[in-house]
Amino acid sequence: MTTAVNVLQILYSISTLGLAVVGFNTLVLSILYLLHRREAPPSAAPLEGNNWPLVVVQLPIYNEQHVVTRLVEAVSQLDYPKDRLEIQLLDDSDDHTVSIAARAVAAAKQLGLQIVHIRRQERTGYKAGALKHGLTQTTAPYVAVFDADFVPAPDFLKNVMPYFLHNDKLGMVQTRWAHLNAKTSPLTRAQALALDAHFVVEQTARHRSGLLMNFSGTAGVWRRLCIEDSGGWQHDTLSEDIDLSYRAQLRGWQFLYLPDVGTPAEIPPLMMGFKRQQSRWATGTVQCLRKLGSRLLSSHLTMWQKLQGLIHLGGYFLHPLMLLILALTLPLLLMGGLGNLPLAGLGLAMLGSPLQAFISQRKLYRDWKTRLLFFPVFMAMGIGITVSNTLAVVRGLTRNNLAFKRTPKFHVQESKSGWLSSSYTLPVSFTTWLELLLAVYSLIVGILSISRLPALTPFMLLYAAGFVYVAGLSLWQERRGRRARRRAQPREWGLFGHS
Repeated sequence: MTTAVNVLQILYSISTLGLAVVGFNTLVLSILYLLHRREAPPSAAPLEGNNWPLVVVQLPIYNEQHVVTRLVEAVSQLDYPKDRLEIQLLDDSDDHTVSIAARAVAAAKQLGLQIVHIRRQERTGYKAGALKHGLTQTTAPYVAVFDADFVPAPDFLKNVMPYFLHNDKLGMVQTRWAHLNAKTSPLTRAQALALDAHFVVEQTARHRSGLLMNFSGTAGVWRRLCIEDSGGWQHDTLSEDIDLSYRAQLRGWQFLYLPDVGTPAEIPPLMMGFKRQQSRWATGTVQCLRKLGSRLLSSHLTMWQKLQGLIHLGGYFLHPLMLLILALTLPLLLMGGLGNLPLAGLGLAMLGSPLQAFISQRKLYRDWKTRLLFFPVFMAMGIGITVSNTLAVVRGLTRNNLAFKRTPKFHVQESKSGWLSSSYTLPVSFTTWLELLLAVYSLIVGILSISRLPALTPFMLLYAAGFVYVAGLSLWQERRGRRARRRAQPREWGLFGHS
């Protein structure tokens, strides 16, 4: 018994230590942000006349019938010389999106835009393959990328492009993600908190303190020479954006982050869509760690840059560590082996997130106090996706050449819920039932801890609340979706002209 307890205690301590490292790093990034927050980006005089360079705007899409028209219309309104602007709609769709996209492209051509609707016979390489194929169809030296759910402002290119022409080593400029539908639901509000913390605090801190940062897959512009010099778009990971970003910076290319330039996008309103997005990001980031970890360690970077790069690429290990701690808690509690172990790591891991949320909301919004009221939902959401993200990390460690599963977009506007009847809604998966089981497990541990180790009780109740929220919302949305789709179907006799 003693040996078994010791083994479990060692595993628990290692997990808590790992959790504390990830949590402590959020505090470090918050401090770095506060130290550098008043720094301005390098000056870039605005360009005039015929000095604007040729830019190709790439729009990779796959089955986006709800948002493709909005995307093309937004890009069509870019305030940039038309003879200096090319637009590629990289359409790998196999549904009604194809015809809708064709009409949107035709309308854009009527405005005098140089836009092409590019179709591939096979979806080889998914998004990375589409971007790579698009580059073979143009000679433009600069490449802007927007995902289907983004709506760039008309002055996007004029805000970004001058920086390239004043620094030959600048390989990529990334802008901050803003939100089209943050107030739609508690779920979208919670996601907005998470995204704001990343794009206001973490990205700014990494960039301005000389650490490696990443292109976020969209809402940015690349120098074509940087892409080609760094090995081009590759599809052996699900995070082609992080992969190329690290390869480029290891080659010596510089990146620029512009937190004051916001590019709005749609936040996933569907819990299963959010889980799919997070799983893809987790798998892809871990794949990048496998692919580039040794190259990062043997690079010319300082030890501090290497350490931060490893923590950045390994951040999703937070989820399996949380799950392992939860699994070990009950046996250690029953065997009396938990009382003398450190729980400080759990508390420390939770301090950085509220600080980053406070900083980002205070920075961006006048109603920041109201927005912070949804922080408990953010916490529940982060805990509840532990199961799906743990499985995603395992896939990232063990598998290559995985299918790129898109996050469905619905053209959601604030509180409207018409998206529920869309064919793009996702059914619950087996992870939902695992989340419910873990909710019960966490509740049992929490009840037992009241008499055995009261300090543990709040953590177990947080686990239970998180799993209940994620699983419960998934099931509720699926039920509402089924009902909405049934109501949207025409009645059988309506097909023969009767109403």
